[in-house]
Amino acid sequence: MSEAIVIQTESRTDTGKGASRRLRQGEKFKVPAILYGGDQAPQMLTLIHKDLFRAQQNEAFFASVLTLVVDGKNQPAIIKAIQRHPAKEQILHVDFQRIDANKAINVHVPLHFINEDKCIGVKAHGGIISHLASDVEVRCLPANLPEFIEVDLENVDLGKIVHLSDLKLPQGVESVALSHGPEHDLAVVQVHAAKGGAEDAPATPAAT
Repeated sequence: MSEAIVIQTESRTDTGKGASRRLRQGEKFKVPAILYGGDQAPQMLTLIHKDLFRAQQNEAFFASVLTLVVDGKNQPAIIKAIQRHPAKEQILHVDFQRIDANKAINVHVPLHFINEDKCIGVKAHGGIISHLASDVEVRCLPANLPEFIEVDLENVDLGKIVHLSDLKLPQGVESVALSHGPEHDLAVVQVHAAKGGAEDAPATPAAT
């Protein structure tokens, strides 16, 4: 587990498109945000853009319990949504959700594919690895939240598919999709033959 990510925020009272536009002007570019959840009312916040932009470059930012400092008080929270400018490297709005240490949360956790260079389907049979998912939604208590989940490809042979049910989740962590039934056992990664490879060649007609 990496060091906790701390985000400095301030509460705000101005709302609406005009207020948000004013926050984003000038050198001290600020980002409007909202903090909701739990038994408290939603709280409107602002964050310094450059600090937020730097923090979100860390992959753990999106799959960790963050410490929001709201007017000097610490509040554990997770990211639920982030809105970006379609053309500029700017964050326009962030949704945070309060968390309770005793209540499970749903979070999308990134997948880390390891041993791709040792994959038997690639080394021995010239296959190609296709990633079909980049993250997986899990449910767990905040203390059990993993920053990422490893997918080991070393022993994945040609033609094989790794599904959600094949992932090794930490204790206390479950797949949200699989909790809805085996029909939601989605594919995560597969090793397939290169286009035009042996498996794609037409079958040779039998001799007569």
